[in-house]
Amino acid sequence: MAQIALDIGGTFTDFVLRLPERGTSLFWKVPTSPGDPTVAVLDGLDALLRHAGVAPAAVTTVLHATTVATNAIIERKGAPTALITTEGFRDVIIMGRQKRYDTFDLYLKKPTPLVRRRDVFEVKERVRFDGQVLVPLAPLSLDAAVAAVIAGGYRSIAVALIHSYANPAHEERIAAALHARDPELAISLSSQVSPKMREYERFSTTVANAYVMPVVGRYVRDLQAGLKGRGITSDLFIMQSNAGLVPPELAGELPIRIVESGPAAGVMMCAVVGRREGSEHVITFDMGGTTAKLGAIDDGEPAVMPSFEVATVNFRPGSGLPLNVPSVELLEIGAGGGSLAGTDMGLVTVGPESAGADPGPICYGRGGARPTVTDANLVLGYLDPDYFNGGAMRLDTAAATAGIQRQIAEPLGLSAAAGAWGIHAVANSNMERAMRVVSVERGRDPRRYAMVAFGGAGPLHAARLARALGIPRVIVPVGAGVGSAVGLLAADSRIDVAMTRVLRVTADASAAIARLYTELEARAQAQLARLGSVAGVRWSRAAYMRFVGQGYERRVDLPAGDMGGDYAARVVAAFQETYRRNYGYVDREASIEGIDWTLAATVPSPAGSGGASSWAGPVAGQARLGERPAFFPEAGGFVPTPIIDRYRVASGDVILGPAIVEERECTTVILPGDSATVSAAGNLIIAIGSGD
Repeated sequence: MAQIALDIGGTFTDFVLRLPERGTSLFWKVPTSPGDPTVAVLDGLDALLRHAGVAPAAVTTVLHATTVATNAIIERKGAPTALITTEGFRDVIIMGRQKRYDTFDLYLKKPTPLVRRRDVFEVKERVRFDGQVLVPLAPLSLDAAVAAVIAGGYRSIAVALIHSYANPAHEERIAAALHARDPELAISLSSQVSPKMREYERFSTTVANAYVMPVVGRYVRDLQAGLKGRGITSDLFIMQSNAGLVPPELAGELPIRIVESGPAAGVMMCAVVGRREGSEHVITFDMGGTTAKLGAIDDGEPAVMPSFEVATVNFRPGSGLPLNVPSVELLEIGAGGGSLAGTDMGLVTVGPESAGADPGPICYGRGGARPTVTDANLVLGYLDPDYFNGGAMRLDTAAATAGIQRQIAEPLGLSAAAGAWGIHAVANSNMERAMRVVSVERGRDPRRYAMVAFGGAGPLHAARLARALGIPRVIVPVGAGVGSAVGLLAADSRIDVAMTRVLRVTADASAAIARLYTELEARAQAQLARLGSVAGVRWSRAAYMRFVGQGYERRVDLPAGDMGGDYAARVVAAFQETYRRNYGYVDREASIEGIDWTLAATVPSPAGSGGASSWAGPVAGQARLGERPAFFPEAGGFVPTPIIDRYRVASGDVILGPAIVEERECTTVILPGDSATVSAAGNLIIAIGSGD
């Protein structure tokens, strides 16, 4: 019996093969194939199973996280999509919120909509915010819109009408008319994809779902066919942005829910590792080849947001396409190992552009011509050119040095080492600013948090970031280099449903709240029925609430249990405590209203049992492999640095910095003045500043 978890990143595709009968897990990493991600997935899977001596028929579960939906949006490679909307609202998707994310930028770039204005068609109808029909759906306008869509050759259609979240009848009639003309059309209804108020966000989410639906559907079919062709007929589950697993059929119908698939899996891994090491409050740091992703875990649970943005401009809030789907809290910036470095007005710049998997950094020897963070880390001595990805790739130090010398050092009058340090330091500075957003700017004191670092480059940069923010402890888990794939093995199945109902929360509102959740539970049960076994479902409620008159809401976790009696009073108390915790005060006399009501159903997954990857214990032999020069400014520059074999350290071992800990999938740098201890679970626990 074997379980496989795989995560497609922008530069590498990661695998974990868990063998419960042997009590071990094997990790694998191959370059991503940008043109067709399934090529790297299937080739890597073949190699991993051969290496492990496992027959394909022995695989019982395949868990998958993917960037297919994300890349289709960012690269504008989705299906030709049409939008049908209410007469007079053709330009909602183009105008957006009319907010400037950078007030003083005279050349502001707004996000390009996924549909052109010529692809938007109108129907005559109008529904009020309370669901009352003001203008019935006009048959002639419906016929004209359907005819235009069919004549245009669109294969995917988004239908988003004004206030359809309160009454979906008109959207459902449009879908029926479209299917009557062409049953093969992919149709996304806003009342199903995002039944929430605020038309721009709802329209944007529905259009994005329609835009990626054919792409994700084709990818999932190809993957399933490839697995079946290799004799793997086990269940396939795909990670959603909310850190829950669903079968491919549900992922194909609502592909917008898997946009942050891989990062969500990584956060799940951090939650398990944090709890195992006694840290309920965790800052998550995932640095791969293309981006760095930062998140948070509060009280042992990943923070979940009701919406997020994709395809941001220079990673500025408000500059991307909003998606109204639940997602783990993440901030993503263009700072990965493959981030391109340059100079501008006498300064070193890093990112957000990336060399990706093809051609990759200069040191890969695949045609990369511009220096990257990986090139800099190699020149600084942090990476072993003969042991990158376990020796599967050999890095060219001379080429990396020459590239940095020519393009960074000479224009700035520096040595190659100083130029490399400038790249490393600027990348750290970019990530530090992002980490301050996730922590300090969102009310988290980093001194109370541990950092869990993972990804191919995360453990290399983590200690400096922790030192800059005052984070006292860094945890580098077992399998850190394939952390998102490991996180898949810790995930449960999860269904989220939501609706907008503007409801004044008074003492006698308990019955109305109960009716809302009865309807939400019915929706959730319909999706749960498609998961198969749903034993042990855990239900959790939340609402987005505000004081009457405010423009935006705060997420409030609602009490569990019976909703009769004084339930409304308990909801009010929960809101007031949430408001006080965020803003430092609360008006206990002001009226309160709920806007969006959500229900989550979590189903413990057999594949998720066992949590993060198990540690088999040290292998025999000397942990210290030798030493090589590595650059540490606090020690005066290049100094002889001990090289430690991660696979040969034992529980309780202490490693004093400076030191470099190597494993196949990643490298951990321990700074002078820091020390690392190997925990009973095999995780490296770095105490920041412990030796100062």
